[in-house]
Amino acid sequence: MRILYVCQYFPPEMGAPSARVHELAREWVRSGHEVTVLTAFAHHPTGLKASGDRWKLTRRETLDGVDVLRTYVYATPNKGTFRRMLSYASFMLSAMSIGWLRVKRPDVVIASSPQLLCGAAGWFLSRVLRAPLIFEVRDLWPESLLAVEIMKDNFLIACLRRLARFLYQNCASIVTVGQGYKRNISSLYGIAPEKISIIPNGIDPALFDAKADGRQLRARKKWDDRFVVMYVGTHGMAHALENVLEAARLLSPDSRFLFVFVGEGAEKSSLEQRAAQWQLRNVEFIGQQPKQAIPEYYAACHVGIVSLRNTPLFQEVLPSKLFEYLAMERPVVLTLGGEAQSIIEESGAGVYVAPENPTSLAEALRTLAADPAKLQAMGVRGRQYVLRNFDRRVLAQDYLKLMATLCGAATTTLQPAADRA
Repeated sequence: MRILYVCQYFPPEMGAPSARVHELAREWVRSGHEVTVLTAFAHHPTGLKASGDRWKLTRRETLDGVDVLRTYVYATPNKGTFRRMLSYASFMLSAMSIGWLRVKRPDVVIASSPQLLCGAAGWFLSRVLRAPLIFEVRDLWPESLLAVEIMKDNFLIACLRRLARFLYQNCASIVTVGQGYKRNISSLYGIAPEKISIIPNGIDPALFDAKADGRQLRARKKWDDRFVVMYVGTHGMAHALENVLEAARLLSPDSRFLFVFVGEGAEKSSLEQRAAQWQLRNVEFIGQQPKQAIPEYYAACHVGIVSLRNTPLFQEVLPSKLFEYLAMERPVVLTLGGEAQSIIEESGAGVYVAPENPTSLAEALRTLAADPAKLQAMGVRGRQYVLRNFDRRVLAQDYLKLMATLCGAATTTLQPAADRA
């Protein structure tokens, strides 16, 4: 098959969207398919492009056999609603105008959301290139915007709802990452459940190798024998990291504990200011790291934190970092319910703590630190569970089966890719 994957984010950018697209596309190429990723120039989350990219409209490159077509984006930091909307709109327009001229006709188009304007670009390209559209929903918009109070329920939200409904109704298939999202799409927008498939997030077992050694990193950072509690990922409004910081304050009299926050995001400066105000010597902030370096950070910690705000919508989320911690044999302290809680309980690889409850979080960490043997057993169970259920290589094959079914259904109106210009 010839596959066109439209997503605003792609390596060298960090985060779940770029990792998912890269790893799936790479596996499809390894399976003998031709994949083009239509994406923006790298700029997330700092809003800074590489110096050589700042005045370019487009560039083509190859990564792991994947054809990567980058198009213009108005780069802005991952904060501030108006400028971010401009950024999303700029990528939509450049992807549509450059994509249909420079992309070979595909057998299938995948457009990945968030954001919804990326989905609109995918819908346009699927029409002009005459290929079925899979709308990939990794986060519910505009519902998530309301959940973190980025925006109020206003005219713009109403427009985004209409766009979401249009995309759900006018794609050939919807792919989402969990049962909760599937239920929400079906109930909120009246979409038939059989139109929605689930391809969850997963891990690359070769990258997230439990044999990785974190001792050198611990030595460089002078963490010594402290019990390292680590959060890796976006420091955003959705992640409720102020509660993790409060737990650090509660545990600050105990010199064993060190809280390490790795990454960037709109809330990072606020968290740093609060940690300084509280004079927390058991907290360390580290900037965003290259993806290849992340396993060493996981290997250097004792426990991973997965935190989100306490809203009904976020109880349906399955954060990709959850799988990464488990793959690295690191127990997880989880502060959200739903499917994520079910995974932790089924795997026996961590503990659930009520969301936005720093006291309970601190107590759970104190209990885990007192039982190294239990921590080790949790870690082993976690990796075994992830390899059985969330291996990206297996998930990529499941995705291919869905695409093959769609392409087969479209043969009455579409020529084989090899016969097209």
